[in-house]
Amino acid sequence: MLDPQRTIDELKALRELTGDEHGAQRVAFTDTWVAARAFLKERLDALPVTQHMDAAGNWWATLPGESDRALLIGGHLDSVPNGGWLDGCLNVLAGLEVLRRVNEQYAGRPPVTLKLVDWADEEGARFGRSLYGSSAAGGNLDVTEMRKLKDRDGVSLEDALSRVGITLADAPDARAELRDAAAYLELHIEQGPVLEGLDLPLGAVLGTVGVERHTITFHGQAAHSGSTPMNVRRDAFLAAGRFGQAIYDIAARHGGVCTVGSVKTLPGIVTSVVETCELTLDQRHLDADKLAAMWQDAQDAATQFAQDSGCTVTFGYLWNIEPIPFHPMLIDAAEASILTVTPAAHRLPSGPLHDAAEVARAGIPTVMLFVQSLRGISHNRIEDTREDHLALSVQALDELTSRTMDWIAKGI
Repeated sequence: MLDPQRTIDELKALRELTGDEHGAQRVAFTDTWVAARAFLKERLDALPVTQHMDAAGNWWATLPGESDRALLIGGHLDSVPNGGWLDGCLNVLAGLEVLRRVNEQYAGRPPVTLKLVDWADEEGARFGRSLYGSSAAGGNLDVTEMRKLKDRDGVSLEDALSRVGITLADAPDARAELRDAAAYLELHIEQGPVLEGLDLPLGAVLGTVGVERHTITFHGQAAHSGSTPMNVRRDAFLAAGRFGQAIYDIAARHGGVCTVGSVKTLPGIVTSVVETCELTLDQRHLDADKLAAMWQDAQDAATQFAQDSGCTVTFGYLWNIEPIPFHPMLIDAAEASILTVTPAAHRLPSGPLHDAAEVARAGIPTVMLFVQSLRGISHNRIEDTREDHLALSVQALDELTSRTMDWIAKGI
C-alpha cells in the first residue's frame, strides 16, 4: 500500500513547480510558497481528510481516528532562497504518503487520529525569525517582537502575513492545535556529513542542540592608516581577528560548534584603522552545561584580546534556545524502524534547528529521522540524497508511524 516512488515523483514535480536554475524558491508567504501549498492541498483533496489553516498560518490535514488522541507528522514546504529540493518538503510529502497508507489500511478510520502539518516559515529566511509557525503552536511566540520584523525590501512580517490571509495578532491561538497531540514525528535530510561518512542511509535523532547567539563588539580608535605606527594602534579588527581564530579552540575543547557569521567594521574605509568591529557569534551544543561554558570561554577570550589590543569589548544578546532532547522511547522506536529497512542505524544530534524542537518544548513526545545528505550540503541548489535512500526514509517513517500509533492506542 505504501509507494515511496510516488513521494520521489512528487518531490520532483514540486521542484519543477517552485524552483529554477538557482534552486528552490519557496520562501515563506511569497506567491511561490502559496503555489507549493496549493500543490499539497490538491493531493490531500483525494483523501477523506479535513484541511484548514490555523491562526498562525500552519496547514493541517486531519484523518479522524477511533481516538481523539493524535499522532502528528510534520514538515515545512518553505525554503531558503536558492535552496535545495528536499529540505523541509521531504518531511511533508513523505508524511502525505504515510497518510495514504494509513487511510487505505484502516478504511479511513485508524485507531488514533493522524494529522499532517505543514509548518509556516520554518526557515526564517525572509524575516530572520526561524520556526515561526511551530513556535506559535508551541506557545513561544512574542507578537510584540514579531511586529518589528521586516524583510530586505522593508515589508513587515505583519503585512506579509496579511497578504496571505493571516493576522499576526491571532497567531498565538494556534496553540489549540496541539491540544490532543500525543506524539510528533518528523523526517528530514541530515544537512550534514555524519551519515555519509558512516556509509549509512538513516539515523535516529537524539534531539536538537542548544543555541546561543550574541553580538561581540570591539571598540578601538580610528586613526589614519598611513601615519599611525603599528605598535600604537588600537585596532578593533586586530582583536576581532584573534577572537575569530580562538573560537575554533573553544569548539574543540567542549565538543561543540562556534561560528562567526558576520563582521561589520566602522568607519569601514580603506584609509582608517578600525574603530569598531562587531561580530555575530553562533554557538551550539547538545549539552546545556557545555554550551554555557563555551559562551563563558568566548567572553573571556574576547575580553583578553580586547585588552591585548588596547581596546574594550561589549556583548549583546541576539537569541538562544536550550538543548531539546527527544523522547527516549520514540528514539528507540525510530532506531528499530530504521533496522526494519536497512541493516544498521546510528544515533546523532541535530545541529540545525527544526520545528520538532518547538513541539518537544511544548511537552509532546517527539522524535526525528534523518536521511543521508550527499556531501553534507543543504541550503544550496546542489543539495541531494540518493533516491534509494529517499525510498528507505519513507519506509522507515511509515514503520515508525505504525509503532507510534500502537504506543498511543495502548495509552502508554
